[in-house]
Amino acid sequence: MLYLDANVFIYAAINTQEIGEKARALLQKIQQAAPSVLTFDEVFWSIKKLKPELAQETSYALLNFPNLEIIPADRKLALSALKIINEYNLAPRDALHAATAIASKADCVVSTDAHFDKIKELTRQPL
Repeated sequence: MLYLDANVFIYAAINTQEIGEKARALLQKIQQAAPSVLTFDEVFWSIKKLKPELAQETSYALLNFPNLEIIPADRKLALSALKIINEYNLAPRDALHAATAIASKADCVVSTDAHFDKIKELTRQPL
């Protein structure tokens, strides 16, 4: 299973360059993937800032995307994220994404964010 970082959905929705094309192509061939529920917040907020008219539509599409299991955040994940913050000096949101990917036993994290590379329990696949 792939863990999809929020930037995959953001690029797919609003980027017209090569990275946006790669994100859209990846989403079209997804067999099984998961993001954190935090992804909804990040996608909505990021798109609302850049293209407010697309925020609702994109978020609805994310929440209803086939073959996508949205993983809830809970106290256990937050505690794991806190350990990742302390060990790898990640921001809380990225640490929560990392903790979610690890807990869900994702094969890799698809993201443009290279800071996931320093987490030994994860493998990152760039777009």
